[in-house]
Amino acid sequence: MTVMQTPPADTAPTSPADICSAPPRRHPRADGQDRYTISEVVAFTGLTAHTLRWYERIGLMPHIDRSHTGQRRYSNRDLDWLDFVTKLRLTGMPVADMVRYAELVREGDGTYPERQALLESTRRDVLTRIAELHDTLAVLDRKISFYARER
Repeated sequence: MTVMQTPPADTAPTSPADICSAPPRRHPRADGQDRYTISEVVAFTGLTAHTLRWYERIGLMPHIDRSHTGQRRYSNRDLDWLDFVTKLRLTGMPVADMVRYAELVREGDGTYPERQALLESTRRDVLTRIAELHDTLAVLDRKISFYARER
């Protein structure tokens, strides 16, 4: 079982699904044949094996399947979750908030309001950072223009 606990499409409830990110990337393998080793996930996601193990330890990905020899086996659903977690990291969301979000997902649909509030807070932070970056870009553009005129 993975963090994202959504039923298969044919048994999905009539309520909208909790989609974790933009349309998911195309998976390397079809569902049902999607048992990736940690090295395959590293190659596909660009994350390190250390990061993947750490995510598992801290509760971002606590239910990774294991082979009979104990090797991790990731699914397409795990890849989708990792894509979403990577996007959350890019927002600057603190790891503790990411772990809290993962806990809320595991707790079920009743946590939608808390999840929404967490994401809205992160969105506000992102918008603030975007405004700061626009201001910084304007300063850089002024300096570049100055140096171009002075040549």
